[in-house]
Amino acid sequence: MDTNDWSPRTLAVAAGRPEGPGEPLNVPIVAASTFDAGADRAYSREDGTPTWEALEAAIGALEGGHATAFASGIATLSAVVDTLPVGAKVCVPTFSYAGSRGLLAHAQRTGRLVVTEIAPEDTAAWVAAADADLLWLESPTNPTLDVIDIETIAAAANGLVAVDNTFATPLGQRPLDLGADIVVHSATKLIGGHSDLLLGLTIAADEGVAKSLRDARTRLGSTPGALEAWLALRGLRTLPVRLAEQTRTAALLAARLVDHPAITRVRYPGSGTMIAFELPDAQTADKVIGSLRLIRAATSLGGVESLVERRAWLAGDAHVPAGLVRFSVGLEDPEDLWTDLASALG
Repeated sequence: MDTNDWSPRTLAVAAGRPEGPGEPLNVPIVAASTFDAGADRAYSREDGTPTWEALEAAIGALEGGHATAFASGIATLSAVVDTLPVGAKVCVPTFSYAGSRGLLAHAQRTGRLVVTEIAPEDTAAWVAAADADLLWLESPTNPTLDVIDIETIAAAANGLVAVDNTFATPLGQRPLDLGADIVVHSATKLIGGHSDLLLGLTIAADEGVAKSLRDARTRLGSTPGALEAWLALRGLRTLPVRLAEQTRTAALLAARLVDHPAITRVRYPGSGTMIAFELPDAQTADKVIGSLRLIRAATSLGGVESLVERRAWLAGDAHVPAGLVRFSVGLEDPEDLWTDLASALG
């Protein structure tokens, strides 16, 4: 059977495994920086390791492109920026990951880039910016869960279109199929799934673009660790079942939150593991978060444990509604999660 015929669920389990008699079922942790000379692989920073390559093969198969692993999610944006000329024009959603906007803002302050922020759902404004060197999209957005029309924007673009697919994962959408040039992930989140690693991934539709990103990884020194790459691949194997269960719970909780009188607004795109709900003000939101017992207050997302955070407390997210709470739904029993939420909301 051709692997192109396999479902995403099967690819998540089967892609990137060693093949041949006597090979291990799982690629081992290759903790090596240097290899014997005389073959294609000499030094890991330039040539990679079998552990990185297995992860890249698996995520590349899922996204439908050529993958490169990085030390962190933010390192993927650094690599994309590194491929752009000085003075390049870049557009980024007004509401999106604060780390990405912070990196781009720094590049603008230092004269590296010209950056414009565009409202996520203003498709006409994105299309009007089609001549930008890079359209950096994120859908759904962090933390407001806006959905961007990737296909329409990509069709109009004359420069690169990159999509942060961390929230949706390749099981929720495949941006390369929608016309994007590059997909990025913080594999720290749902792909790893256990809050125990830092790692980023790029997947490019074009092999030449993928090579430029790998070259940027070498220049910037943003290579992944052996253990982190192995953990990310192990996490990827269970992504389909984790995502399905967490999505079911998120949909149930989002529906109940809509009906709760303490909540002023619920943002949920209809699928996925992330919910954003709004309370009247920061003080109320902080009180609710402080009253939770099962759901933990922490800044990350995508793990097996449920986490909440009031995002406006971060300097980069000060423009986010003050009472907005980002909720990463985990694998706990949904009724236990609802009991905790309902008690805290009063």
